[in-house]
Amino acid sequence: MGLSIIVTGAAGRMGATLTRLVREAEDLELAGITDRPELLDKLKVQEKDGVLVSSDLASLLKSLPHSVVVDFTAPEASMIHARAAGAAGAPIVIGTTGFTAAQIQELEALAEKHVLFRSANMSVGINVIMDILPRLTALLGDAYDVEMMEIHHNKKKDAPSGTALLLAEPLLKARGLDASAINTNRFDTSAPRNHDEIGIQSLRGGDVVGVHTVYYMGPGERIEITHQAHSRENFATGALRAARWLSEQKPGRLYNMQDVLHA
Repeated sequence: MGLSIIVTGAAGRMGATLTRLVREAEDLELAGITDRPELLDKLKVQEKDGVLVSSDLASLLKSLPHSVVVDFTAPEASMIHARAAGAAGAPIVIGTTGFTAAQIQELEALAEKHVLFRSANMSVGINVIMDILPRLTALLGDAYDVEMMEIHHNKKKDAPSGTALLLAEPLLKARGLDASAINTNRFDTSAPRNHDEIGIQSLRGGDVVGVHTVYYMGPGERIEITHQAHSRENFATGALRAARWLSEQKPGRLYNMQDVLHA
């Protein structure tokens, strides 16, 4: 029997991808799935394979106390799931984006006593790029302006994307700036670009899974680093890699994908 996995939001696009990949993995077992009550009929067919289906994670964890929860839902739902997983002593991997500062603070507080993992992007490629950006930024120096463009499908709610903000963190640190230096709006302005800022612009349309490009624009040249996600499997595979790793960790802090890659 493999590592027991519960997938929340299983009727959604990411949830469906996770469910399929867990079934295909020899070392994982799909033990339970959850979603909103009105979507449960869509999931009930999986009960014939011994998968527990529920609209309430807390109740499901009573029957599956040793499972790892994988959550790609919405900020409010993820907070409920994080509290439920903590109360049950179950590790939880969260890939949801769009959290408020207060919600992140609560997750960090929960992680002091419970095993929690959160990453705005589970892609191995994105996290490797995060390792590269600080050195590239430092080597190029102040002569280069740094900008970012991100593209997502027309149903994505948060802008800039969580991944764009994640990529901005090492850029800001390398420049000695804080989050106030991020500029997401250049409409109705008559002033030139402030050198001590990082612009992030968002495009939404179609079914684009995710494209992020960091631009370094300097004297006589431009450097572009682009990551294109071709399918949601990229994120789901990373999340399941994180779940395997998280199952062996102890509480103490809010883990992320960098911890997995550098373990």
